[in-house]
Order: sequence, then structure tokens, then C-alpha cells
Amino acid sequence: MSPATVAMVLAAVVATAAISGLFGMAGGSLLMGLLMLTVPVASAMVLHGAAQLASNGARAAIHFRHIRWPVVGVFAIGAVLAMGLMSFVSFTPSKALVFLAMGLLPILVWIPERWSPFDAAKPAHAFIAGMSTTALALTSGVSGPLTELFLVRSAMPARQVIATKASLQVFGHVAKILFYGGALLERAGEGAVPPWLLVAVALGALAGAALGGRLLDHVSEENFRRWRRWIFTAIGGTFLAQALQLYLAGGG
Repeated sequence: MSPATVAMVLAAVVATAAISGLFGMAGGSLLMGLLMLTVPVASAMVLHGAAQLASNGARAAIHFRHIRWPVVGVFAIGAVLAMGLMSFVSFTPSKALVFLAMGLLPILVWIPERWSPFDAAKPAHAFIAGMSTTALALTSGVSGPLTELFLVRSAMPARQVIATKASLQVFGHVAKILFYGGALLERAGEGAVPPWLLVAVALGALAGAALGGRLLDHVSEENFRRWRRWIFTAIGGTFLAQALQLYLAGGG
């Protein structure tokens, strides 16, 4: 990567981590989209995994006392099982497919709460969430909205939503680093991400998460619920347009 590209990636990491820290969503998808425009898919998955692992880990630490640990424990069982099953599948999505998946994900955040049959507080639902969201993270790079679907009916306040979701998202990001990082190494380092950049990305994500946590103190519950869906939908529309452009151009 050129110095200009590295600088853009690091700036995007800080900004999107702050967005996620503030709204509990959207930042990860936005970062994935920006990375897909600059680096190959596998490298984007690894960089995104490193940044989001640090960002989500930081948010979980900042709001540690608000985490719903029973939900995280059952979710982890499903996530580990999904990782095991996906290890038998060799698949790297095209850029067009990733943009298409991320563009369609906002549909999930507009499903009325009363229509959602899921509640992460129920052990069976938390297990299903662990399997499905981890599989989605490995195929499209982003799984936040699906995780959200399992939390919308939990009646948790804003800080519990952010803290618990951040803890759940860690599993998908670890899976991406292991799967795609391993694939890059098997190809003799083709497109490999230098370790120093992974460290820089992680530090940038931590800075952004801290900033987002401070901004959250100034956001009301009403605005927290209202704006997060509209922001994510706008980003999704942009991704759909990018997917269409790639498909029409015959690229991916």
C-alpha cells in the first residue's frame, strides 16, 4: 500500500470505530466498504477483523459492567460450532457479492420489533445467533445487523445493547482473522497485511472507540434509537449502488 492509502485506511478506522461506539452499528459496514475499494477481499477481511476486534473489544471493556454474560456464553458455543463447520468450506466472496450483502443488510434493522421471533436472552436463540452471525461474518464480512435482530426484543437499555453486542461481535472478527489470514499465508504471503499495519489499525480502532464512548454520553435514548437505523440504511443504499456498478462492469 502507498503511504496515502495507509493514511486513508487509518483515518477510516478511527472515524468508523467512533461511529460504532456512538450508535452501536454502521461503523463496521462503512469500514468494510472503504477497505473493499482499496485492497483485495482477503486483505480487507483481515484488516476489518483486526480493526473491529479492537473496536468491539474496547467497547466491551468500556461498558464492561453492562454486558449480559449469560447471552455471551451461549452465543460463544454457537459461534465456535460455526467456525468448525466453516473450516471445511473453501470460499472467498467477490467484491460485488460483499457489497450486495452489505447493501441488503439494512432490511433487517427495519423489521418491526413485534415481527422478530428472536430474543437473545433465550438460550436457544442465543445459540442460533452465534452460529448464523459467525457464518455471515465469514461470507460477507459484516454481521452486525443480524446480531441486532436477536437483540431488538431484549428490552435492554442503550449501554447494555452496545456492551453485549460488542462482546458478541468479537467472535466473528476473530474468525475472519483466522480464516482469511491463514489463506493469505498459504498463498505465500500474496496480498498479506504487514503486522505493523495490523497494530496501527487496532490502535486506531481503540482511539475511535474511546471517542465514540464519550460522544454516547451526549446522546438521548430517543435519538439513539432513531438515527442509528437511518444512518445504516443510507450506507446500505450506497453499497447496493456499488454492487450494481461492479456487476454491470463484469468485475468483482
